[in-house]
Amino acid sequence: MRIVRDHTSVSEKDRGAVVAIGNFDGVHRGHQSVIGLAEQQAALLGKTFGVITFEPHPRQFFKPGGSQFRLMSAGAKARRLALLDVAVLYELSFGRELAQMPADVFVSQVLVNGLEVAGVVAGEDFRFGRGRQGTVDSLAELSRRHGFALATAPILEDSGRALSSTSVRQALSEGRVRQAAEILGHWHRIEGVVIKGEQRGRELGFPTANVDLTGLHPPRLGVYSVLADILTGGHKGRYKGVASIGVRPTFGANPLNLEMYFFGLEADIYGEEISVALIEFQRPEIAFANVRDLVEQMKRDCDQSRTVLAELA
Repeated sequence: MRIVRDHTSVSEKDRGAVVAIGNFDGVHRGHQSVIGLAEQQAALLGKTFGVITFEPHPRQFFKPGGSQFRLMSAGAKARRLALLDVAVLYELSFGRELAQMPADVFVSQVLVNGLEVAGVVAGEDFRFGRGRQGTVDSLAELSRRHGFALATAPILEDSGRALSSTSVRQALSEGRVRQAAEILGHWHRIEGVVIKGEQRGRELGFPTANVDLTGLHPPRLGVYSVLADILTGGHKGRYKGVASIGVRPTFGANPLNLEMYFFGLEADIYGEEISVALIEFQRPEIAFANVRDLVEQMKRDCDQSRTVLAELA
């Protein structure tokens, strides 16, 4: 998958695509229906299949310092989109220029003059342009004016509930990771670079890989059964394990992060990228009276995770 970040400098081979457009945070089943329709339209027209999204997320631009809401980083989103066979990701830089651009100007300057789109697919609730003034109705009018195809995907529901990023966040906040996975159509993953922690786990006999959660919506704090992929370095591959998401209250006040213990791997993976899938919430985070009690509980956590993961098909 090729990534284009500047609509004013697009190579010939990346122009003229049929694109799905949206923020696609989480790339849940509702998003996948929009993206899948774009793939179908691209095949019908014999055009390249692409996705337009925005970085940073517009909500981050308009409310800097607000609540941590993102389900995935830009890199994680790109990897998920690549799995959907997207040929080109137009990851457009969202700043003051785009934020202040009227809807009709966005269409003429970005979609038409910049990307020369052959077609656009959007969810029926898609809004765009300054003040979110653009709707799918105005986009339809603009598509006729500029001569590109437009298709609209309906909002998907499951058991009467809209499939949305908001519903995923709510499920994760309550530790309902399997319900989140049902909405997503895949396991919720936390991805990032392994950073150096306090190395207490190593001293306790459970060396862990630490990932910073800054910018990401935090799931319920506690211990999870997990599957992890090491994406870079000499230990690439999939591993089972157990992870703790929290602030490590037994050792005082600490920054929020994810700590994962890999089953069957004892290696230095500092600086490598990992992707950790949350499979089951095991227990909430608690402060232990002493380190001995913590270690005994960690042993039980590992046993429980092994049982949970053994049941996966």
